Amino acid sequence: MTPPLSTLCRALGYEFHNPALLQQALTHRSVGGKNNERFEFLGDAILGFVIADALFEQFERASEGQLSRLRSSLVKRETLAKIARGLKLGDHLRLGPGELRSGGQTRDSILADAVEAILAAIYLDSDYSTTRRVILQIFESLLAGLDLNAQQKDPKTRLQEHLQARKIGLPSYQVIDITGDQHAQTFTVKCRSEALEQESDGSGSSRRRAEQAAAAAMLQRLEDE
Repeated sequence: MTPPLSTLCRALGYEFHNPALLQQALTHRSVGGKNNERFEFLGDAILGFVIADALFEQFERASEGQLSRLRSSLVKRETLAKIARGLKLGDHLRLGPGELRSGGQTRDSILADAVEAILAAIYLDSDYSTTRRVILQIFESLLAGLDLNAQQKDPKTRLQEHLQARKIGLPSYQVIDITGDQHAQTFTVKCRSEALEQESDGSGSSRRRAEQAAAAAMLQRLEDE
């Protein structure tokens, strides 16, 4: 194993018995051949369960909705990308020429996927309990810093609750535009409340982010009335 990967293993707190698994976890599909796409699928599932289990134990009185929001904040793309940067994963990724030219080693989506893939590689190289230990070690400070009372609901949830409190039907969301290359698209979504005859637009790097932005704009409009 090359020294840089040894450094990565020390940061992870895990030494691979089969280094080829780590190499595959760091290989983006743009390279071709064996890549980390299937590892992402497995790693996402393992991470979601371990974090859910940890939150269930940590917050005994939290509701299902509160636990779901806490889990989402920990396993979302931005959080995983931040963890990846702390591990300096971008220095170890294997990317195709196009992704290298476009700065793929710094893109949140690629970094987040690599974190999930590495967790799957650790699981395949060892067992569940070992993978759980690594995950909890990586997320230790994030888990310790959680405040259930300070956890904010996302704009779509707040808009939904705002409308339900006024006995108004839920809004609809429609993608009205998609621009940019496939690896760097920008989505524009329209949020519309038929009952209030109100609509707002929002943009983001994914449909989910665009919907959240549109919901936030709608909330602001309703609060300003």
